[in-house]
Amino acid sequence: MNFFKDFIKSKAIQNIQTLFQVTVNELEIQNTKKEFDGDFTIVVFPLLKVLKGNPQQIGTDLGADLVAHNPEITAFNVVGGFLNISVSTTVFTEFLQQNHANSCLGLSPSNQQTIMLEYSSPNTNKPLHLGHIRNNVLGFSMAKIKEANGYKVLKSQIINDRGIHICKSMIAYQLFGNQSTPTSTGIKGDSFVGSYYVKFDQEYQKEIQELVEKGTDKETAKKEAPIFKQAQQMLMDWEKGDENVRSLWKTMNDWVYEGFRETYQKLGVNFDVVQYESNTYTLGKDIVQEGLQKNVFQQKEDGAIFCDLTAEGLDEKIVQRKDGTSVYITQDIGTAVERFKDYPISELIYTVGNEQDYHFKVLFGILKKLEYDFADDLHHLSYGMVDLPEGKMKSREGTVVDADDIIAEMTQTAEEISKELGKLDGFSEEEKKKMYQTIGLAALKYYILKVDAKKRILFDPKESIDFNGNTGPFILYTYARIQSILRKTDTTNFTLDSTSDWNESEKDVIKHLAQYNEVIQKSSDTLNPSLVANYVYELVKFFNSFYQSNSILQAENESIKTNRLALAQCTSYTISSALSLLGISTVERM
Repeated sequence: MNFFKDFIKSKAIQNIQTLFQVTVNELEIQNTKKEFDGDFTIVVFPLLKVLKGNPQQIGTDLGADLVAHNPEITAFNVVGGFLNISVSTTVFTEFLQQNHANSCLGLSPSNQQTIMLEYSSPNTNKPLHLGHIRNNVLGFSMAKIKEANGYKVLKSQIINDRGIHICKSMIAYQLFGNQSTPTSTGIKGDSFVGSYYVKFDQEYQKEIQELVEKGTDKETAKKEAPIFKQAQQMLMDWEKGDENVRSLWKTMNDWVYEGFRETYQKLGVNFDVVQYESNTYTLGKDIVQEGLQKNVFQQKEDGAIFCDLTAEGLDEKIVQRKDGTSVYITQDIGTAVERFKDYPISELIYTVGNEQDYHFKVLFGILKKLEYDFADDLHHLSYGMVDLPEGKMKSREGTVVDADDIIAEMTQTAEEISKELGKLDGFSEEEKKKMYQTIGLAALKYYILKVDAKKRILFDPKESIDFNGNTGPFILYTYARIQSILRKTDTTNFTLDSTSDWNESEKDVIKHLAQYNEVIQKSSDTLNPSLVANYVYELVKFFNSFYQSNSILQAENESIKTNRLALAQCTSYTISSALSLLGISTVERM
């Protein structure tokens, strides 16, 4: 997975076998810290499990043997239990020769396994908002990273298109919509429907207040408010299949879906499988009865059915109410079973906010108790909420920042900054527009993805679009700078000079390039796209440090120039590949 570490590992394992007469299969190898001489470090301490002796002496004996028998290893020193070794110029050149023109750097061959990765899964009573953006960019990026590790990925979403929250928008539209439509008002479909969800809450709060003023206690008023009772009745009518209710439901949902499609297109995400809660909400009922017969579930005196998960450190979870109706987790049980039945998947990953952490522990625990083979192949990609400097967002109060608005704001800001910086000569208006969009989305996505998913984010649009620092635009600018260099010379066919030395700043870039596959694999294993995001930022920093003190096109001689061009080309491919895994496009000029 790492050219240099694999090379050193193979040499060291052979030398350990010969020198100490023991067999080891793994070695811990790190990049040597800046304060010590050397390129790579073998950690000696783990060898004490199979070798007796002083780690300093073991390191010294191994280092001397490596240098004596391997011309590619030129020097060593030992600090405590750490063996620092230096490798020859030819090893660095060999890596670059193999990879400088490899546009598929980091991609693994197919492993014949298919994964389903669920993300987005919005409600149809409001537009997508900033929180949905984090969900979507996380899910989409994780799908790309899994694909880079050789998996086939089915990107899925289950749309919450039924329930009392949907009926609230519908009732408000019936009462206040006056037969208007997204077309007649010029309002995007999901925003149009979402405005009635807000309108419902406004009217609901008014009615609660009116009842309280007439002497009703607040809790009773919440249940007795006329508009709330109308929404409850509409839900019952929907479940009975009332034609008028179903017709309005379909019309309003279609308005929302059209709005969703537009936002997804702007955001650059897509799906292979789309399911609807209206088709899945009855799933799981048969499984509950089977679980009851197998004594996995128990029944209370009032008729409610539950699963006792106290032995797993959880609670008793109701899976069917006393009136025979299912609860949300019942549907999730059925949907999980159906997905593994209908699709040839070996793993299912849910991208859902951390407020649902307990829900997924319960879901996975129940499926394990039911002894489904796939129960250990379910994973929750949990993530923290996104806050704005103004505070927490609330849909029903209309204080949510719509995804469309934040995308438009980022694009507008990218345009303003680009114009301030100048250098737009030669761009057509269409090219400028595309560049602004690319920069704006890069700023948005990178700002979100560079943070570990588990952490809560305070999203600052101005900070995210800074052209300096740990931002998407800064990385894009470095990529465009490299492309500008490469356009000035022919890089289609050249051979590197293995006798030309690499200086320390060049070696830093090459060693970091060699870590790319490791990072992709670890990011996949830990469901953590931030590893890729921070890797590419570090790569850009290493390259800029090299570039500030080394000329490429005006190098001392042709050999050095050729080697540095190869270094620049490999760096550009890796930046592009890493950004692609984050769902971020590049620009050739900025």
